[in-house]
Amino acid sequence: MTTAARTLETPRLKLRPFTDADAAAYAAMCADPEVMRHIGTGVVQTAAEAWRAMAMFLGHWQLRGFGMWALEHRTSGVLLGRVGFHHPPDWPDFELGWLLAREHWGHGYAREAAAAALRHAFESMGRERVISLIRPGNARSIAVAEAIGERLAGRLELLGSEALVYEARADARPG
Repeated sequence: MTTAARTLETPRLKLRPFTDADAAAYAAMCADPEVMRHIGTGVVQTAAEAWRAMAMFLGHWQLRGFGMWALEHRTSGVLLGRVGFHHPPDWPDFELGWLLAREHWGHGYAREAAAAALRHAFESMGRERVISLIRPGNARSIAVAEAIGERLAGRLELLGSEALVYEARADARPG
């Protein structure tokens, strides 16, 4: 399936495709050890690795019809992080993930963006189940998952260490 990334908006945020103009801010975020501590193997990325990750996000949209959005503050235009979907071959399931630069933690942006993405998955994409894979020590992400209605559904090994599987199901949504 080939499709361009669709833009979503919330009262404060814009979920949009990554552009080359995002490279420096995204690289700075991915170079922060505290930001990356619970992501992947917990290792920071070089600027070149962060750029390749952005290219992979865009390629995911082209190959799968969904992917990660750049998360931008609607008023300031500042890149806050990323949010969206990930499901390459051999991945456990259709995953919703989020990552914000540390200076943007604590403002509810991850919850607001993840909730919009989850709604999009159920209402526009027809998904029945969405998971988020979260490292056990990542209390902030666990709080976001629970705030958007995901519940702990299991555990698995991912990239050499344990991950909690949080899930949301379309048939369990209120209303």
